[in-house]
Amino acid sequence: MGSTLMIRNLDDDVKARLRVRAATQGRSMAAEVRAILAEAVADGPTAPRRTLLDVFAQLPDTGGVDLPLPERHVEPQRE
Repeated sequence: MGSTLMIRNLDDDVKARLRVRAATQGRSMAAEVRAILAEAVADGPTAPRRTLLDVFAQLPDTGGVDLPLPERHVEPQRE
């Protein structure tokens, strides 16, 4: 059994063009959307999952900044 996908706020023009495309292929709109999605993800390169560290590693080196260190207060140990 397949999954259900709901698409909200689809532009009317996109929907009309999808209806025409489906008709020219002899398919329902739902079948056409399934075919489009299957083709879009079939055997194509998949984007590697990026972590925040990957994003930071690709940022240009700006030389950094010097921040003042806060004073450190050490609490006396209680016995």
